[in-house]
Amino acid sequence: MDCRIRAAHPDDAPAVSEVILAALRETNARDYTASVIERLQQGFGPDAVRTLIGKRKAFVAIAGSRVVGTAGLDGSVVRTVFVAPDAQGRGVGRMLMAEIERVSRDAGIETLTVPSSVTAESFYAMLGFKAVRDSHHGEERTIIMERSLASA
Repeated sequence: MDCRIRAAHPDDAPAVSEVILAALRETNARDYTASVIERLQQGFGPDAVRTLIGKRKAFVAIAGSRVVGTAGLDGSVVRTVFVAPDAQGRGVGRMLMAEIERVSRDAGIETLTVPSSVTAESFYAMLGFKAVRDSHHGEERTIIMERSLASA
């Protein structure tokens, strides 16, 4: 997909929220119960996303004038990587992760950690992340994965 990656701005929050909510409802819902999806959605409204953009390094993938993906970096932890359902499987996630890795290397980060959804585990594995342990928040299972940037 022809898109560009740039730093997210607070005024991107409504569009980023839309991407996240659509991905949760359409993609992650295949692997999680409706109650888990409902709980997760509550944390990604426009105001919450605006706050996240202000707290971490956040990026958006733009195709034309549309936000089609997002990713964040909180220290050495990769957060909130989502791609619009109609843009999934077209390289957007890889482009976002390449930017996360570039910024991490520039900051001297040696190892990235990502709390992966069940849905995204194979995506991160394809990028060289290894499962370290499982984490559970109620009925939500998250796979903690790591990747050394020194060996990449």
